[in-house]
Amino acid sequence: MASQDWLDKDFYRMLGVSKDVDDAELKKVYRKLARKYHPDSNPGDAAAEAKFKEISEAYSVLSDKEQRAEYDQIRAMGAGGARFTAGGQGGQGFEDVFGGMFGGGHGGRNTQYGFQQGGGYDDLFNMFGGGARGPQKGRDVNATTTIDFETAVSGDTVTLQTSNGNVKVKIPAGVSNGQKIRLRGKGEPGPGGTPAGDLMLTVTVRKHPVFERDGLNLKLKLPVTFTEATLGATVEVPTLGGETVRLRVQPGTPSGRVMRVKGRGVKTSKGTGDLLAEVQVAVPSHLSAEAREALEAFQQVEPQEDPRADLFARARA
Repeated sequence: MASQDWLDKDFYRMLGVSKDVDDAELKKVYRKLARKYHPDSNPGDAAAEAKFKEISEAYSVLSDKEQRAEYDQIRAMGAGGARFTAGGQGGQGFEDVFGGMFGGGHGGRNTQYGFQQGGGYDDLFNMFGGGARGPQKGRDVNATTTIDFETAVSGDTVTLQTSNGNVKVKIPAGVSNGQKIRLRGKGEPGPGGTPAGDLMLTVTVRKHPVFERDGLNLKLKLPVTFTEATLGATVEVPTLGGETVRLRVQPGTPSGRVMRVKGRGVKTSKGTGDLLAEVQVAVPSHLSAEAREALEAFQQVEPQEDPRADLFARARA
């Protein structure tokens, strides 16, 4: 928000930067000064606290393109880049302009003001940005963190290191890869004691060697032998918690069939998922002479069914 006292404040000098400083260098300088004068680093030091508020206000204005342009314009006008004259009367200055615009000062006297040197009336109104703004909070900060698959499923509290110190973050159960978590008030400090910005945390979840996420469900590939799939069997299946559950494989189960274990998925406040086990029939890579002989004997008596008949029928459809 444009402020009349910007005329008296040299924000560039406060931060020790030149007027053509770019955004990256400005941010680097501010962070260094903020760490130096932050109240947490100088407990009980009123001078340091005042300095911290001063540099925070300066950075808040200069880091915002619109406010910085507005500030530079006001400072240029105050330094002689523009002049206000009062309809035939001398001795009128910046205070008179503000008073005249808002009906204050000189007992409401009607005074006409002219704007000279480099600009028209638009320059005058641009000083106020087209409307007043409320108190500006600190800047939002983006951060990332990488967590294990188990942590993403069950949730946990992690500690992040930021430029403003350590921040504890509660990771909710069921957080997904790429999800963003907003931590209000954990961003850059606000200027002049205004509220701090927010911390926007992007979560990256490491892949698990066995389990995958499908919403609230967990998925895995379940290898079974040819005889288990053909004749049926009860097999053990791992869960994410480390325990095992027993699952019945029905006779004649093909590869690709999905079997469900209720309540063994992701547990959140919105519900609980299941464990989905996709059967994969394992083909033996080595056969003993006896096994080969038995398999060849089976081949002579196995059902004369063409497993590819449906494939060709669908391909011709």
